[in-house]
Amino acid sequence: MADKTNDKKFVKEITDMHENFPQWFTDVVLKTELVDYGPVKGTMVIRPYGYAIWENIQRELDARFKACGVENAYFPMFIPESYLKKEAEHVEGFAPEVAVVTYAGGQELQEKLVVRPTSETIICNMFAKWMQSYRDLPIKMNQWCNVVRWEKTTRPFLRTSEFLWQEGHTAHETEEEAREMTKQMLGVYKEFAETCLAIPVLCGQKTEKEKFAGAVETYGMEAMMLDGKSLQAGTSHYLGQNFAKSFDMKFLSKEGVLKHPYSTSWGVSTRLIGAVIMAHGDERGLVLPPVVAPYQLVIVPVAAHKEGVTEKAREVAAELAKLGVRVKLDERDMSPGWKFNEWEMKGVPLRIEIGPRDIENGQCVLVRRDTHEKSTLALSDLANITNILKDIQSNMLEKSRKNRDARIGDAKSLEDVKRLCDEGKFARSYWCGDRECEDKVKEYAQATSRVLIDEPCDGEVCPICGKPAKKKLYFARAY
Repeated sequence: MADKTNDKKFVKEITDMHENFPQWFTDVVLKTELVDYGPVKGTMVIRPYGYAIWENIQRELDARFKACGVENAYFPMFIPESYLKKEAEHVEGFAPEVAVVTYAGGQELQEKLVVRPTSETIICNMFAKWMQSYRDLPIKMNQWCNVVRWEKTTRPFLRTSEFLWQEGHTAHETEEEAREMTKQMLGVYKEFAETCLAIPVLCGQKTEKEKFAGAVETYGMEAMMLDGKSLQAGTSHYLGQNFAKSFDMKFLSKEGVLKHPYSTSWGVSTRLIGAVIMAHGDERGLVLPPVVAPYQLVIVPVAAHKEGVTEKAREVAAELAKLGVRVKLDERDMSPGWKFNEWEMKGVPLRIEIGPRDIENGQCVLVRRDTHEKSTLALSDLANITNILKDIQSNMLEKSRKNRDARIGDAKSLEDVKRLCDEGKFARSYWCGDRECEDKVKEYAQATSRVLIDEPCDGEVCPICGKPAKKKLYFARAY
C-alpha cells in the first residue's frame, strides 16, 4: 500500500522566488533533478531529466541549421597555445578564462595545450587547409561539444567552468554573404527561442565594449527573466577577415587573385535551459514549454489497485504515444497526491488523472501546468491533446511577452536607469556612443548595455552626459 502521509511535503520546500530568486533557481534545478554538482568546483552533472531538455533543444536547432546549409563536424578540444596567440584581441579576451595543459603522458609538453574556450582558432586553421578556390566557398559547419572557461563565480546552467553548446563557423567569398549569414543565424535563434522555448527575445548589435573578442561586430539575443534581469541567450558574430588574416586563410577568386575570406561564428549553450527555468517557473517549480519538455504529458492512475484502472491508463498512454506525444505513465507505488506534486514541480505541461469513476464515465481529468486549469476530457477525444499542447506553448509565449513588455521603461537620466533596474526592469535609453557613459551606468546602476535598438535618434540626447545621441539601447542587470 502506498504511503499517503505528508503528500504535500513530498519534497523539501522551495525558496520563495519573490524573496530570493537566485536561491529559488538553485533549489529548483537540484530538486527537480535537472543537475547535480560535479566534483570539480564550477562543474555540473546534467542528469537525465535535464539532458532530455538539451536533446530536444539540439533536435530543434539542428534541423534549423541544416535547413541553412550547415553541416555538423567535430574538432579537437585541445588547441595548441600558439594558435590562440595568433589573434591578439581574441587571446586577450579569453586569457583569464583559459585552462592550460602543461603535463601529459607522464612528461611535460613541449607546447602548452589550451582546453577549448571556443574553437575559432582551430577551425580557422582547418578552413585554411581545406579552401583553395572560390568554388570551395561557402564553408558552413557546426559542432555540438563542450567548452571550458574557468569562471570564478558559478551557478548551474547559467555560468559554469564547463558547459555544452553548439558553435557554428562559416567562411564566405564576400563581406555581404558573411554579414547576411551573421544576421540569418541570429534570426534562427530568435525564431527558435520564441517558437520552441516560448521566450520572447530582444535582438540587436552589441556595443564595442560588449562584443566578442576578435569580432568586427557581435549581435546578441537577450531574454528577460522573471526577476527583471537579462540573460544573454545567444550570440552571432561577424568576424570580417580578422581570423582569416591571422590564420592565412586564402582562396583563389574568380579573377584569379588570392583573397582572404570573410567569416562568422555563432552559438548557444546549455544556458538556454537556465533561461527556460527563469522565464517560466513559479513558486511550485518548473513550468516547461511542451516543445522541449522531456515529457509533454504524465498519466497518474487513481485507485490503481482497482480492476481495470492500470490497464486503461496503459491504453491511453499507448494511444497518445501513437499521436507523437512524449508521455510518461507513472505506475510507481506512491500515492496519487505525491505524484501530482512531483510532476507539477518538474513542470510537465499536462497531467491526466484517471480512476474507476472516470473510466465508467468514459473520460479523464486533465490538468494544465501553465494555468493550473482542471477539466475533463472524453477518452474518445484524446487526439485533441495535441491542440491543447499547442495552446499551452502559445499561452506561455504570450504570458512571457506581456511580462517583458510591462517591465521595459524609458530612461531620461542616469538616475532613471538605476531606478528602473532597481524595480526589476530594462531601461530603454538614448546613448552618445561613448564607452565612458557605458562605464558610468555600470558603476552607478550596476547595469550593462545589452543590445542596440535600430531606431533613429534625431534630436535626442544621451541622458548620461547630455551630448547628442547616436544610438538607442537597452540597459539592464544581467546574469
